[in-house]
Amino acid sequence: MLAAALGLPLLWAAWAAAAAGLDGAAWRALAANPQTARALGMTLWTGLTASALALALAAWLLSRTFPSPAWARLVRWLSPMLAIPHAAFAIGLAFLISPSGWLLRALSPWATGFAAPPPWPTTQDPWGLGLIAVLVAKEVPFLLWTAATQLQRAEVAQRWTRELQLARSLGYGARAAWWRVLWPQLWPRLTLPLLAVLAYSVTVVDMTLVIGPTSPPTLSVLAWQWLLDADTRVNAQGAAAAWLLAGVLALLAGLLWRLPRLALWRGRWTSGARGASLRETLRKRPPQARAWGLAALVALYLAVMLALAVGSVSGLWPFPALWPQTLTWRAWASVGASSATVGTTLTLALASAAAALVWSVGWLEYAPPRWDAALRRAIYLPLVLPPVLWVLGLERLCISWGIDARWSGLWLAHTLAAVPYVLIALSPAYQGFDARYRQLTASLGHGRWVFLARVKWPLLRAALAAALAVGFAVSVAQYLPTVFIGAGRYSTVTTEAITLASSAQRSLTAAYAWLQWLLPVLGFGLAAWVGRPRNY
Repeated sequence: MLAAALGLPLLWAAWAAAAAGLDGAAWRALAANPQTARALGMTLWTGLTASALALALAAWLLSRTFPSPAWARLVRWLSPMLAIPHAAFAIGLAFLISPSGWLLRALSPWATGFAAPPPWPTTQDPWGLGLIAVLVAKEVPFLLWTAATQLQRAEVAQRWTRELQLARSLGYGARAAWWRVLWPQLWPRLTLPLLAVLAYSVTVVDMTLVIGPTSPPTLSVLAWQWLLDADTRVNAQGAAAAWLLAGVLALLAGLLWRLPRLALWRGRWTSGARGASLRETLRKRPPQARAWGLAALVALYLAVMLALAVGSVSGLWPFPALWPQTLTWRAWASVGASSATVGTTLTLALASAAAALVWSVGWLEYAPPRWDAALRRAIYLPLVLPPVLWVLGLERLCISWGIDARWSGLWLAHTLAAVPYVLIALSPAYQGFDARYRQLTASLGHGRWVFLARVKWPLLRAALAAALAVGFAVSVAQYLPTVFIGAGRYSTVTTEAITLASSAQRSLTAAYAWLQWLLPVLGFGLAAWVGRPRNY
């Protein structure tokens, strides 16, 4: 029953998405459209460049911090950085780098002399540089976090630290030892996370709508625009574009998966030659130099959130003043007056996260290992398929079931999006639970439900609360399903923030973007409070 409850809508949506790409006329129209080739080229340029830069910067930061006290500081900052939604970060960065943003305001009085914002395409630029910058800034912490999951395992960290010490004793410098010894072992373990980064960078829609290029747009945005068109022929062309995007992504994933372990990853980036002593290497690289990369990354995130916070309460703010002349809570009053938007966001997030958690617990508790391995391929479909293609399948599913443009359809779409993340977050702790507790409980004469309610679930309280918070955050960040399945009848803080990003209501946009970040943070904070150890 658990397999059918989730597998049926997942496979139905996947089949509906596949059927949408069988229109030959739509494929011919897609091939004849002059925007297709340009949009595909922009997609490849931004996606591949952002993924390569994110990997290079993450590897560089790792080589500069592990194993040192700076690595522990970096790990502590990763969770707050990952908690910031992509769309909110894009809006905040746009506030920083726009022609009337803080960066140019800070430079204008003494460097540029501008009395008015210059007509520079710093956001939605035709080269996609703004989108690349946002993708790199958001994906570097993710890659570092995935590396931290490996480096924080006690046996792995100790073994790699000893290997680094051995390499240094053989005459290699600190950086040379890292690149020649540790990186060749870490790089294969980052292949799957890098595939996730590449998939997101190639298929992202919401961030591209905020800060991405418009002439031409990326292929994902072009497909999304066609899917929103009232003409059914244009809709079919959008479905074909979504399938083209899926094919391109599959090709890129296959190339990345089969990428040979080139000598480039085995030490060509080293800056210390064999024979350089550790003392000489450290003298060339003082602690301040080793920490500036971490400081720059943290400073960027703090600047983005500060720009959103100040922008949400700004009143009159003439250029090139560095600070608003007046501060007002008018934007937050408007957000408070939109109780329906905030209520829809909270109810959808809580209901979908709770449903995803209940299903995940039931599946992990009762599913045989063989069934678990088979169904997980379907569960991860929302993570693998391009968002525009997946939401197209969901829309046809909801139409077939008669729940399109209804709250129940939105709940189903958000739940299907949250389940993979909740299952991934909960599986390690749940599957690693010591089975001897069950044997001990049974020896005392208690059944399965007593064991679950009084032993297992209380001991897994922190993992359960964290998984629920993850599902809540995933639901809050949903944009495409809310717009497409809801048919414009339901709005959330995410849809409002992205819609307002293209308007002139700067303070209201910042308030919604800040709220989009604040809700998941409160969820994670509450989960940490629920899961903290207690003394009885």
